[in-house]
Amino acid sequence: MNNIIQNTVQFVKEKLEGAEAGHDWFHIERVWKLSKKIAQTENCNQNVVELSALLHDIADPKFHNGDETLALKISREFLESQNVEDKIIQQVLFIIQNISFKNRGEAPKDLPIELKIVQDADRIDAIGAIGVARTFNFGGFKNNLMYHPDIEPKLNMSKDDYKKSNGTTINHFYEKLLLLKDLMNTEEGKKIAEERHQFMLNFLDQFYKEWNVD
Repeated sequence: MNNIIQNTVQFVKEKLEGAEAGHDWFHIERVWKLSKKIAQTENCNQNVVELSALLHDIADPKFHNGDETLALKISREFLESQNVEDKIIQQVLFIIQNISFKNRGEAPKDLPIELKIVQDADRIDAIGAIGVARTFNFGGFKNNLMYHPDIEPKLNMSKDDYKKSNGTTINHFYEKLLLLKDLMNTEEGKKIAEERHQFMLNFLDQFYKEWNVD
C-alpha cells in the first residue's frame, strides 16, 4: 500500500498544479499530515484515512461549476488503475462525498471513524492562522469585499444559499469558520481546534480595532 500512497501523492500534485492557493497541493499535504496525526489516537483503517485525505479535494465543486460527481469519478478511476480493492474504494468515495461543510445536513448520522478523522483534519486546516490566510486568499480570488460594516453575516444558510454566497470575507468567519470548533468529531481534533479558534477570535478583535482606527 505504501507504493499506492506515493503514487496518489504524485497524482494529486500533478492534478492540482496551478490550483487556487487555498485548495492546492499544500492544502492537501497539510490535511494528510493532520489526518495521520489524528489517526494515531483512533482505532481506524490508516490506508482509507490517507487515501481519502489525499483525494478529498481532487475536484472541489467550487472550481468545477458545482459538479459534485467529478471528484468521485476521478478518484474511482485513479484507485481502480492502482488495483485498490473495491471495499477500500467504496469507503474512500463515501468520505469524499460526505466530508464537506455544506453537505453536513445530508450526511448519514452514523459516520465511520475514517470520515470523522479526515473531516476534522480538513476543518482544522480551515481555521487558525492558515484558515485566516486561506479565507482572504479565496475572498481575493472571488473579488469579494474584505468587510462592510452594513452587511450582516447570513447564519444558518441552506446548502444552495451557501454555494451562491458572495458575502464579505469577514462574514465568512461567522458563517463557517467560527462554527467548526464545535463540529469536531475526535478528541484530538477538538484539542487542536481549540487553539486555532482562539487565534481567529484574537485576529477579529485586532481587525476591528484597526478598521475603526481605535
